[in-house]
Amino acid sequence: QVQLVESGGGLVQAGGVLRLSCAASGSIRSIGDMAWYGQAPGKQRELVAAITNSDRTNYADSVKGRFTISRDNAKNTVYLQMNSLKPEDTAVYYCNANVLTYSSAFFYAYWGQGTQVTVSS
Repeated sequence: QVQLVESGGGLVQAGGVLRLSCAASGSIRSIGDMAWYGQAPGKQRELVAAITNSDRTNYADSVKGRFTISRDNAKNTVYLQMNSLKPEDTAVYYCNANVLTYSSAFFYAYWGQGTQVTVSS
């Protein structure tokens, strides 16, 4: 089994900075793509940023130039550096990882429990 544990959310003023972390643990043989999704109140969960295991990145237009996704493969951890935060960034942020375990022949997508980010104006 695989667990993804997020940390780093909180309340911050507009223009502020937060850094989210997500650590994967369990019977992990390999991790492929990792990503952060955001779900604002009353809205669907949307991709914020993604990173491949060769460090290719992809961002939602709304966060380009402000957020940076990175990963530490030795620690099975993905990060989201959030700069110049705006009230519209307020959401629950979920970590997602495609993981190959020792008991499976395929990669499966796992999700974290979510961490709340609230940006006040």
